[in-house]
Amino acid sequence: MTRRLAALLLLALWIGAAPAAVTVRDDDGQVLTLPRPARRVLALAPHLAELVYAAGAGDRLVGVMRYTDYPSEAARLPVIGDAFAVNLEAVAALKPDLLLVWTSGLNPRQQQAVRDLGVPVYASEIATVDGIAQTLQRLGRLLGSEAAADAAARATRARWDALRSRYAGRRPVRVFYQLWDEPLMTVNRQHLIAQAIAACGGIDVFGAETALTPTVSWEAAVAADPEVVVSGASRDEPARLAAWQRFPRVAAVRRGRIEALDSAAMARMSPRFVDAALLLCEAIDRAR
Repeated sequence: MTRRLAALLLLALWIGAAPAAVTVRDDDGQVLTLPRPARRVLALAPHLAELVYAAGAGDRLVGVMRYTDYPSEAARLPVIGDAFAVNLEAVAALKPDLLLVWTSGLNPRQQQAVRDLGVPVYASEIATVDGIAQTLQRLGRLLGSEAAADAAARATRARWDALRSRYAGRRPVRVFYQLWDEPLMTVNRQHLIAQAIAACGGIDVFGAETALTPTVSWEAAVAADPEVVVSGASRDEPARLAAWQRFPRVAAVRRGRIEALDSAAMARMSPRFVDAALLLCEAIDRAR
């Protein structure tokens, strides 16, 4: 074998072993290309950290935002900020090669400051359960864990389809989902939580509101006469629902269907949302 041929063979082997560039389109419609799968990732929202682990790439995550608490490994990572402010010096010190940003969870000024760091950004805005699955698949590409991510996406879709099939055709139930009590806040039909309500056979009594998370008056809430009132607050916070007891004429109060679900996952756009949706379905079913 000539030296030239040997050199060409070695070059071919090196090229074959070199990591290939990866390309995805994010939820802002921007095409993101990395020269190789990311190795040091920052998740600028708690649910994005969950998605990284669910996609089989938790070992690539090097920094998270405040209130990141699942899985437990993520809660031990360096905190780089919260929804109000990102510590840009802390971000730079961690030397990330990919930033995961929740578009609705970070104000435009902070988003621009993060982008100005020059680190590749994947913008996420999940609005459906299928969006959760799609994000898992995209993260699998970006992080080099496609097999695990694709499996997680398939499982998420399958569990959601099974839930919808299980509760299809049941009697509709009027539902008020309480996000907060002071002021009284709920969700419209475009919200992911409202999609879970619909999958369970419920009717979001404020689904027609324009705002994604509208603030409503107590007068309007009482007039809507929900058959079940549900909150995603943990069970040790019943006080957030106590104000409903002032209105015994409301069907949910009269029938004792004021429910506090022990599930922070209801507010997280991750595979655990399907588990939380099942608890919601069970609460709605009890109101039947």
